[in-house]
Order: sequence, then C-alpha cells, then structure tokens
Amino acid sequence: MADRGRGSLAFTLTVCVASFLVVQADTMIPVPAEQLFVYELQRENFQNEFAPFLKHYGQIYNDPMVFKCNKEFFPDLPRWLRFTQRHPYDNGYLYGTPLQQDLGKNIIEIFVTNKRSYDTFRERLVLNVVPAVNSMPYQAEFFIPLREIEKVLPSTVQEEIKKDIQVAWKTERLHFVNITSALDRGGRVPLPLAGHYEGVYVKLGSDQYYSDCLLRLQTPEHHRECEAGGKTWKIPGDCIACTYPSNCVSWCKSVLIDLSQVTPPPPDPTMGTGILEDGGEFNPPESPPPRDFFPDYIVTVIIPLVLALVLSLILAYIMCCRREGVEKRNARTADIQLYHHHTIHGNTDELRTMAGSRTDVAQPLSTLPMFNARTGERAPPLQSPYPSDSVSVPLIMAQQEPNVDTLPR
Repeated sequence: MADRGRGSLAFTLTVCVASFLVVQADTMIPVPAEQLFVYELQRENFQNEFAPFLKHYGQIYNDPMVFKCNKEFFPDLPRWLRFTQRHPYDNGYLYGTPLQQDLGKNIIEIFVTNKRSYDTFRERLVLNVVPAVNSMPYQAEFFIPLREIEKVLPSTVQEEIKKDIQVAWKTERLHFVNITSALDRGGRVPLPLAGHYEGVYVKLGSDQYYSDCLLRLQTPEHHRECEAGGKTWKIPGDCIACTYPSNCVSWCKSVLIDLSQVTPPPPDPTMGTGILEDGGEFNPPESPPPRDFFPDYIVTVIIPLVLALVLSLILAYIMCCRREGVEKRNARTADIQLYHHHTIHGNTDELRTMAGSRTDVAQPLSTLPMFNARTGERAPPLQSPYPSDSVSVPLIMAQQEPNVDTLPR
C-alpha cells in the first residue's frame, strides 16, 4: 500500500511538472485593440527544436518549413487575424487588427513541419486583446503599389514607411492601424514577372490633425488631376519625397478617414400595433391564357415516328428488293465454276489421247495395271482383267496400296 501511495504521488508530481512546463512554454503577448499586430514566425528558432544536437557538432541546417496556424479547438484563425507565408524558405507572419468586440484571450496553435525530415513541432501562442491605449481619431490609408504583403510586415520596412508619412503629416505621433494586401480588396493577381507586384494598403492613425499636404488630397484640383491620369506619386506641391522607390505612395488611391466627427446612430425602429393595415379586397391574378400543345406534340412525337418509318422502309427495300443482283452474281459464279470444270475435263481427255498415241516409248510401270510398287513386278497379261493397253483404265482403279503384294506367291 505504501509503495502504491508513493507511486501515485510521483505520478501526480510528474503531471503537475509537465503541466507547469507546458504553461511556461506558451508565449503570452498583449495585443492592443485598434492597432496593428504582427508576429513573425522565424524558421531559425524552430530549426533548433528539430535538431538541437547539431549545435554541439557545429552543423546548422537551413531546412524548408511550412507553418499552419489555427485557433485552439477551431479549424481557422480568429476573424481579425491572418497568416501569410509565400515560400517554405520564408518566415511566416501572423498579422491583423483586433477591434473592441474582440477583447479577450485567443490561443493560437502553430504547427511547424520540416519538409526535409518531415518532423512536426507544435507551439501555442496566447494573444490577449486589451482595450486600446492610444486614441487615433485621425486616420489615413495609403496605397503602395510596388510592395507585397510579406515585404511590408517586417518592422524595419514599417519604420521606413512611417518616416515618409511623418514628413507629410508633420508629426511623429503615428501608429499603424492596419496593413492589407490589394488582393483582399478585390485586386487582380499580378503576373509572375519581375516588376509586377500585388500592392499593399497601409493605414496609419494619429491624435494630431492632418497637415496641409494631406488636406490637399481632398481638393477638387487633386481629384481632377487623378481623373485625368496625372502624376500619382506625389501630392501637388511636392510635400513628400519617398526615401525608397519601392515605398512610394500612389496618392490618387489614398484617402483621409476622420473619426473625430461622430455620426449619429440610425433612429430606432418604431413599434407598430401588430395589425396589418386594410389594403382592400384580395384581387387574385388572372389565369394564364390557354396554350396549344399540338405543335409541341408534332415536333416531339410525329416527326420522330415519320423518320423511323422512312428508315424502316429503306432498310426493307435494301434487304428484300435488292436480291436480284445477288442471284445474278451467284449464277455468274456458278457459270464460271462449270466452265472451269469443263475446261479441266477437256484437258484431261486431251492428255489421255496424247499419252495413247506414244508407241515408241514403253509405258511407265506405274501406269500399268496390277503393278506392285514394292517389288516392281507385274501380273501376266492373261491374269489382267484389262487389255494390255491400259491407257484407258482409270487411275483410281489402277491404284493399289504400296505395301500390299497382289501377285501370287
């Protein structure tokens, strides 16, 4: 009993330690609402999980890895969170902007598959959405046509874009609100060629009002210039210049979003009495006019029957009325056969006549009657039932078995 108690205690301690280690392995990240959240899944960090012993031997693999993310006990991610990974040799990114109604914990399961060894590793990421810290009533959305979504999510690129927007906004108090691929906005997939990009929409917010440069986006002159196909890389007045050409903004697709002006909510619906108003007497619709189905009957029944009858008559004529030609052909074949038979018979008689006219040459023994093919002897003329001139004797009657001796011993 004591051993059993110690064993159960040890099992309980093991389970507690394992659960403690599992909880400690989870990554806890606070996520402010209404602000951009980006989490990079680096392949180098998971490479140590697949082959930790390689560090002692100085070997480092650069294995391709595939990430799959979903909410715990759910097949997909939360509605505000997205994941992207272009290639197994690229890092993955979880990104999105939670709203006020998304407050609370979200446990994200991350499954990593090593495409070289096909080992799998699982990690949990706990995202705690907290209320918004900074109030950003003034927001602006900019379109960057020479970028793709995974090229904008790194923090270094975000800082480069923010510095360019700070120059135009005349303030440093800017925060990213959202980053969206143009494909999610209904954009077309570009060609897989150099110089073709998807495009990215970047939204930033601040508590500072818009500068004069940004306010020019709402002027009629700017709208006319965009409709006429004018310059889209800069605001009229040269208020901004991009530090990097790939971060240049298409200002014709950029908009200002002022959230400081609260729009009144729609009026509440008025409650009625629940009784329908009197609409008069019910007037049913008129019956449709009668339809004549005889043309349809002719097309679907009569015409196919007529065609079938015509084809049957043609087939019967071919099978029954065209036999005269067959009989003539058979008769002609019989005439040819009779002619060949007559010709063979006449040739045979001619050969027999020619053979009977030969007097100076002795007849072959094989043509004589009563000839023994084994001994070469023949019967005396008196014993032969035929005359010595046996030319007229049929060959069938003159034939004998080669191994039968017909002569008397």
